[in-house]
Amino acid sequence: MTFSSFPFLFIFLPAVFLLYFLLRNDTLRNVLLVVSSLIFYAFGEPMAVFIMIVSILLNYCFGLLASKKGARKPAVVLAVILNIGMLVVFKYLGFLTETLNAVTHLGIPVPKIQLPIGISFFTFQGLSYVIDVYRDKKLVQKNLLSMALFISLFPQLIAGPIVKYNEIQHQLKHREFSADRVSKGITRFILGLGKKVLISNNMGLIVDKAFAENPADLSCLTSWISALCYMLQIYYDFSGYSDMAIGLGCMFGFDFNENFNYPYISGSIQEFWRRWHISLSTWFKNYVYIPLGGNRISKKRTIINRLIVFFLTGFWHGANFTFIVWGMLHGMFLLLEELGAIPTKKKWFKPFGHIYVVLVAMLTFVIFRADTLSQAGRIFANMFTGAQGNYLVNTQLMTNLEPLFFTALAVAIVFSAPVLPMLREKAMKCKAAPLFDYTGHIITLGIFALCILSLVSSSYNPFIYFRF
Repeated sequence: MTFSSFPFLFIFLPAVFLLYFLLRNDTLRNVLLVVSSLIFYAFGEPMAVFIMIVSILLNYCFGLLASKKGARKPAVVLAVILNIGMLVVFKYLGFLTETLNAVTHLGIPVPKIQLPIGISFFTFQGLSYVIDVYRDKKLVQKNLLSMALFISLFPQLIAGPIVKYNEIQHQLKHREFSADRVSKGITRFILGLGKKVLISNNMGLIVDKAFAENPADLSCLTSWISALCYMLQIYYDFSGYSDMAIGLGCMFGFDFNENFNYPYISGSIQEFWRRWHISLSTWFKNYVYIPLGGNRISKKRTIINRLIVFFLTGFWHGANFTFIVWGMLHGMFLLLEELGAIPTKKKWFKPFGHIYVVLVAMLTFVIFRADTLSQAGRIFANMFTGAQGNYLVNTQLMTNLEPLFFTALAVAIVFSAPVLPMLREKAMKCKAAPLFDYTGHIITLGIFALCILSLVSSSYNPFIYFRF
């Protein structure tokens, strides 16, 4: 079950919200959310819910131990080993076995293990909780129900953002539930749904068809178009799901931090990572980069620490060398900026900064999307050698560029910049503020109607988080 599916939109969410509204006791509301979250998670993978329950119980116990003198270090060490071990087994064991076989020719049978959805997210949340308790024992959660709610809460369970325990610690006990919050939450959810259904899906349709072809058959033009479309697809899909999660959280009284802040307006890769998947980059900064020494030891050690972080950032996204190379390239560009080789801090470079970031993001996302490094390499060759490709294949791909696609493309490009916040800020300073709010509600309803029409008329509604 995904946020953009009919079962969620018209059965699960209305039922949970109605029951939540009828219950007036915070404990009963927490029970409802935990049970609902486990049902939500078990909807597609009934057996995977047991992995979730094990994660909750383990991190709850490790948190208790991490708060007690004499058991703190063993508890946090075991928490790291078991959480990362669980992630390795379910997400990376097959990849690691294949790699070992390729290097040693041992012929070890490759295990076929179904990847539990969202395991990368809830594993990191559980681990960060134990580490935070180790650092400050006052954060320990002795209520198992609250711990279960923190890890399993369905709005951010399968697609993030990664929520730190201290960010919602007090909200687990008591939350504000009001008409104003519900209204804001619904609006934010619909805007996220529009990003996903109306923009990301339209971009993804072109991307999937292009990347399904033999890359040698693609022309220079179709290669560039597919690269641009994927850069927009992944942004509007990731940020759309984050918006939906933030909106759902707001409806039920939770405040989740922003996860995307218009990354494509960045003037450097360093700025890009302050705006892109903020919860993930913050997690690696707090729990990997700083514990490794950050930039406090030496310049050489700082470089090594950052490369480690970007290696892990890439590997976190999936068990494939394409993700690792993607992460390392971003780490390399960031280091080149800091060393001054790419002069992003110079005034004369600033007019070119946005173009530089967009090109780096677009080209590295080709590697991120490709199934293999060779596929990505061939697409790069097409892009920079003026390849003609297969006429029939490219003609067929170009016929998919219908008016609806160009409309979605134009909207995607315009709203990748903070146009709405700027319009809202100007409207709030004039007498048109009430009219702006009224118009906004009408547009929001229109977006929701278009989303429903799109979901009804098309069976294409991919969930790209299956890879993560």
